[in-house]
This record gives sequence, C-alpha cells and structure tokens, in this order.
Amino acid sequence: MDFLQTLIITLAIFAMLVFGYLLITGSGASKAQKRRMQAVRYRHSESLDAKVDAQFKRAIAARKPKTYKVAGSGSRAEALAMRLNRTGKSWTVNQYLYATIGLIVAVAGLTFSLSGAPLLSLGVGAVVGAGLPHLVVNYLINKRTNAFINKFPDGIELLVRGLRSGLPVTETLQIVSQEVPGPVGFEFKTVIDRIKVGKTMEDALQDTADKLGIAEFNFFTITLAIQRETGGNLAETLSNLANVLRLRAQMKLKIRAMSSESKASAYIVGSLPFLVFGAIMFINPEYMSQFFIDDRLIVAGLGAGVWMGIGVFMMAKMINFEI
Repeated sequence: MDFLQTLIITLAIFAMLVFGYLLITGSGASKAQKRRMQAVRYRHSESLDAKVDAQFKRAIAARKPKTYKVAGSGSRAEALAMRLNRTGKSWTVNQYLYATIGLIVAVAGLTFSLSGAPLLSLGVGAVVGAGLPHLVVNYLINKRTNAFINKFPDGIELLVRGLRSGLPVTETLQIVSQEVPGPVGFEFKTVIDRIKVGKTMEDALQDTADKLGIAEFNFFTITLAIQRETGGNLAETLSNLANVLRLRAQMKLKIRAMSSESKASAYIVGSLPFLVFGAIMFINPEYMSQFFIDDRLIVAGLGAGVWMGIGVFMMAKMINFEI
C-alpha cells in the first residue's frame, strides 16, 4: 500500500466519522426550526412568565452576533483577533498564525526523525500544532473569564453604593474601574475611555459586552439599557442583579461539586488508551514500532485516534453543564 492509498483510506475514515457525528448531533436547519417553533409557542402562550422569557430572549438575540459566533466580528480574522483580545494578552493574529505554523513544522519534523513515517508525522504535526495554541487560548480566556465573574458582583455592589450616595452613573463606573482589581477594573476603565471619546454609555457597555462574551456582563448591560428607557430605582435593580449573580455562581459551584465524579471518570476513560499505548511502547518498543512502519497500522491508529477524539469531545459536552 503506497502513500496515496493510505492517505485516501485515512480521509475516508475521517469523513465517515464526521458524517456519523453530524447524524448524531443533528443539522443546523433542524435546530433553527426547533428554535422558531419554541418562539411561536412563547409568543402565543397565555403564561406571563413565558411572555417575559420570550421578550428577554429576543432582547438578547438582538444583541448577539450574526456571523462567526463572536460578537462584533465581520470575518474569521476579526473573530480570531477578538478571541485573542479576550485572553488579556497583547497577541496579534499574525503572531498566532506564525506560532501555529512553526509548531506544526517542529512537531512534524521531530516525529518524522523518530518514526520515519511521513503520514504519521503530518497527522501528529497538524493535530498538535493546530490544537495546542487553540487550547492555550481557551485556557487563558476561561481563566480571565472566571476572574472577571468572581469580582463582578463586588463591582456591582460598589456601583450600588455610589448610586445610593448620589453620584451619577459615569462617576460610579470610574470609581469601580479604580477600586476593583483585575479584569473588572480594566474593562470598566475601557468603558469610561469610550465614553470620554464621545460614545454613549449604552454603546460603550455593548462594545465591552461583545468583547467579553460573558453572560453576566450581558445581563448588566441589558439591565442598564432597560432602566434608562423605563426609569426606576437603578440602585435597587443593580443590587438585585448582584444577588442573582452571586446565586448563579453558587449554583455553578454546586454543579461542579456534583459532577466531579463524572468528570473524573471521563478523564480516566479518555486518557486510558493513550496511557496503555505509552506503557506498552515503553515496555516493548519493538512490538509497538509496527504502528510507525506498517501503513495499515498507521491508518488504523489514525482512525482510532480520531474516533477517540470524537468520544472525548462528546464526553466533554455531556459533563459540561451551563447555567
């Protein structure tokens, strides 16, 4: 079996796995149809809670992005730049692409020097080179998001105390930017900077909400926008919002504690085949060396790796609970 035949078989196995995954998860058209049917039921429901929920969902949907799943982005390059900006680092898209390409070449070259298998080297280099930077960016985004969520209720409480003392909203926002450390103070400072250059408070908050992509800050933005249109006691509204966010954080911690056993089981099941492969490779390298030489075993190994990756992805979705 030559290299071209091996590559065709590998691509066919990968296409079959992707097709099977799409059959399991369902198409985007069917999901959109379900969302429209649910919206119709909410619209014609006699329940007041259902109508309020429908209005809230429409308000959020009006502020959601329509392309590339990242708010404020009109292209994939802008979406990537937005994700890099969410990490809090001064990384650019070009630096990210150069690091990805360099990692692919380095890992592929190292694997080829050890195994001598071009197909395996290309696959390992592509997976590691493209996947590792993506995982690092996700880790940094989640770390900064968690730090923001932990301090955000404190910032709202400080905002409430400023409003109750008679200060205007813009001055209380500036106080929050100066007093609250970490990402909360930095993001509120960007809001103040946008207001100083001529933007309205709603637009400045919405730009920050699009940048962060955090549900808690979206609640805050929608609350201020609705209050400025309808009037009312802003301090009391924000105080209730702070309590809701604290209860939301407590619920997340409870769910994390309750699902810790399932997550540990998923980690063990997902990592066990790779650990066994590494252990056998360490004990008897001649026996496992055929996976780096024989084209049939290379195809089988790549197919098994892709299948395991899909399984790990599905387990990650099953144990990831959204509040």
